[in-house]
Amino acid sequence: MNTSTVELHFGKLNINAKKGGKRLFIDLDICNSGKCEACDIQCSYFYHNQNNGIISVAELATYYLICRKCEEPHCVNACPREALEQQKEKGNLLIRHSMRCISCKSCSLACPYGTIYPENVPYITHVCDYCLDRRDMDNEPLCIRTCRHKALSLIDSGTDLPENTWLAGDNIVVHSTHWRQETN
Repeated sequence: MNTSTVELHFGKLNINAKKGGKRLFIDLDICNSGKCEACDIQCSYFYHNQNNGIISVAELATYYLICRKCEEPHCVNACPREALEQQKEKGNLLIRHSMRCISCKSCSLACPYGTIYPENVPYITHVCDYCLDRRDMDNEPLCIRTCRHKALSLIDSGTDLPENTWLAGDNIVVHSTHWRQETN
C-alpha cells in the first residue's frame, strides 16, 4: 500500500507500524469460530458503559487483514446507503461510514467470500481506546478478563510474532489464518 495511515470511522490505522510495546492481541480465528453466539465481553470505555469496543477492533482487523479487496466489490455495490467504501488509493481497503450505515447487513450477504461478518456491522458504533490510559502492570483491560474463549490478551510486540500474526496499527496485533493475496 502506498500510504502509511488509513482513516477509519473509529480512528487511524498505521499500516507501517513499528514493533515494540504492549498491544491488544485479538485472535480472529477464535472470534470467528462460532464458539460464542455473540461477543458478550465487558468493556470499560469511560464514555459509554454499554460499549463493546472489541467489535470495532474486530471490524478494523477484518477489513485490514481478511477482506480480499476485490476488484469489483460486491459488498460496496450492495449497500443501499453508500456506507461502505473501497479506497482505491489505499490498496482497495474498505471503510464503513457509520453515520450512513443502517446495519442492514447487505454488504455481509453480498460478499462472495463471507469475510464481512454480520456481527461486525452494528447499527451503533462501538469505540475502543485500547485502555491505553487505564492499563497498569498488574491489571489487564476488562475485555481480556471477561472474554470466555481467551481470544484477547496483551502481548509484547517487540518480540518475534507467532505464525499468522500481524501488527495492525500502533495498538493491535491480530492472529488470523486467512487467504494470501498473490502479488506480482
